[in-house]
Order: sequence, then C-alpha cells, then structure tokens
Amino acid sequence: MEENTVLLANNLMKILSITIVSGVICARLSKLIKLPDVVLFIVAGILLGPQGLNLIGFESYSVENQLILTFGAAYILYDGGREVQLGILNKVKISVLLLATIGVLISTFITGYFAYKILKIDLIYALLLGAVIASTDPSVLVPLFKNMNISNKLKQTIISESAFNDAAGAIMTFTILGIIEGGTFSVGRSAWELLLKAGGGVVIGLIVGYAATFLVGEKKHSFLTGYPGEIAVAAVLGGYIIAEHFHFSGFMAVFIIGIVCGNKDIFRLSIKGEEENIHISFKEVLIMIIRIMIFVILGTQINFAVLGRYWAQALLVVVLFIFIARPVSVIFSVILDKKAEWSFREILYLMWTRETGVIPAALVGMLASMKVNNSEIISAVTFMAIIITLGVQASTAKYVAKVLKLEI
Repeated sequence: MEENTVLLANNLMKILSITIVSGVICARLSKLIKLPDVVLFIVAGILLGPQGLNLIGFESYSVENQLILTFGAAYILYDGGREVQLGILNKVKISVLLLATIGVLISTFITGYFAYKILKIDLIYALLLGAVIASTDPSVLVPLFKNMNISNKLKQTIISESAFNDAAGAIMTFTILGIIEGGTFSVGRSAWELLLKAGGGVVIGLIVGYAATFLVGEKKHSFLTGYPGEIAVAAVLGGYIIAEHFHFSGFMAVFIIGIVCGNKDIFRLSIKGEEENIHISFKEVLIMIIRIMIFVILGTQINFAVLGRYWAQALLVVVLFIFIARPVSVIFSVILDKKAEWSFREILYLMWTRETGVIPAALVGMLASMKVNNSEIISAVTFMAIIITLGVQASTAKYVAKVLKLEI
C-alpha cells in the first residue's frame, strides 16, 4: 500500500512537471505567433494527454484534479476582484450589475434553448450547458484590457462584468446542478436560494477580506505584516470553505475578498509598497501556473469521439451563443442604465467582448469529474466556445476597438 502511494505521488509530480514546462513553452510561443496562450494550453493538453502522447492524465487523481479546478477557479476570481476599481465602477454599477445577473440569466436560457433544440438533450442539461458558458473570462480580459487605450468606463465595465458574472455563472451552474440532483424545480425557491447564496458569499467575503487585509497591513495590531501573499492564499481557501460550510457561494466570497484587497484605501487599510509589490509578483506567478493547469487539464479531458459526433451542432450552438445570446443579454442590460450614457459603438463593443475561459473550463472539468449526465457533450461545446471566442474575439479585440473608433 505504501509503495503504491509513493508511485502515485511520483507519477503525479512527473505529470505536474511536464504540464508546467509545456505550459511555459506555450506561453512563450503565444507571444511569438500572437495567439492567446490558453488556446495553446488546451492544444498541449490534447497532444500530451490520453488521446495524444499519453504523457499526462489525471484519471487516477480525481481528488487532486478537483482541488486544482476548485482552488484555481477561486483564486482567479479573487484576482478578478482585485482588478475592480470601486471608484470608477460606481459610474457604471447598474450596467455591470445587470450584465452579471440578468445578462447571465438571459444568456443561460437562450443558449440552453438552442442547445436543447440542436443537441437533443433534456432541457435541464441544456440549461446547465448554458450556465457553464454564460460567464466571460477575467484571466484573459484583465491582462488584455490593461494594455488597451479605451475609456476607463468601458474598460472597467468589461473587467468588472467578467469578474462578477464568473461568480454568477458559477452560482447558476451549481443551482441547476442542485435541481438535477434534487429532481424538483421552483422559480421562487430557486431565485431565493440564488439570492441567499450570493448575499451570504458577499458577507463572508467582506469579513474575511477585511480581516486578511488588516492582519498584513500597517495598523497597530497587524501582526502578520510581511506575508500578504501567503495570507491571500489562506483567505481564498478559508473564505471559500467558510462560505460553502454555511451553504453560501464560495466563489462569490473569494471575489469579494479580492475587491476588499484591491480597494484597501476605501476600507481605510494599507500595505507597505514593497510588500504589495512582492505579493503582486507572487500572485502573477501563481495565476500563470493555475491557468496552465486548468486549460491543460481541459485539453486532456476532450473526448474527440464525442466532439467528432457533435462538432457541427456544437459549432452552431456557439455561433448562436455569440451572435444572438450575447447581443440580447447586453441590450437588455445596458438599455436600462441611462446614467452610463452608452453610445451605440460602445454597446456593439460590449457585445463582441465575451471570451469564454477559465471559469467555464473549471466548471466543465468539475462536471466531468462528478460524472454528470451529458458532461461529455457539455465539455465538447465548452471546448468549442473557448477555442472560437479566444481565437477570434480575444485576438481581434484591439482591431475591433480601432474600427469602432473607441481608442483614446
């Protein structure tokens, strides 16, 4: 037994080593060929996984696989929360709130309806598919828009929506999954549970986020000063577990922790500049490793037999998702926000910026590891959505901004 455990541990270390090295090579290559790195991470997973060279595979490591996906999704949401600037966000808060709630619901139901008709699966599983791919990707959008010269209003809306709707998409996914497992559905009850999960997550996130930032800050009783990166990891782990223990949303909790940490001044907190820089460097390295792991794992889990059988239907669902579900969700979200004074060109741009990435990849990985019915079909559509939205929409974001004359 002990010898078998050692062999499994050694094999896992080999898999992790190959995964990270291949991911770094892909990241370097992506800069040379001007293609989003996550696309290459997925390709690496396909080539190195069970259906390729069979050098890596997580079939024997279900717990480790779940840990990587869950913690990875949580830490990326925390990082997305850190990028939200509450001062600027206040000007477009209604649009962001609606995009991350009503927009996610609209996208889920429209995409789910198309999936139901096209893929011929039960409606509840079609809605689960719609929920999985409903959110956008802060790990792609945040670095992309940091380097783009568009208005702060538009930039913060895109970044904030990607972070907020990741939490909303995750909550929606697990709400539908709960309906599948429970076998009953009530609109009122489901809405209340969604509100309770999100609200509870916000409260836990505020408490843990403030406590964690206070402990590493510059105030009198901040006795953990000097360890902001370590405490951030502990806060993400602890905040997620505490929220889930009380049946709240762990994903919402870690996102709020990120908001508190990223807006310390508003909460009358501060961290020494040098320590903050060390924390940011640590965070960026960890985020890169997490992104590599999640997308390579997704690549290893792609079932080409299923994808080959459903590729045409999956492609059609994704096209309708991009050109119907997203525009409709944007229109019904921003049209109600008169204060933001959105122009037609800005609305068009919001319709185009809807990249699918880390959170959907993590969610579909969880569904696969849980052996949820139709998870292979959901994985195939998610894979198609990631490749198309990142390969086409993310790659053309700067060009479309230029065409729409949104650059400043």
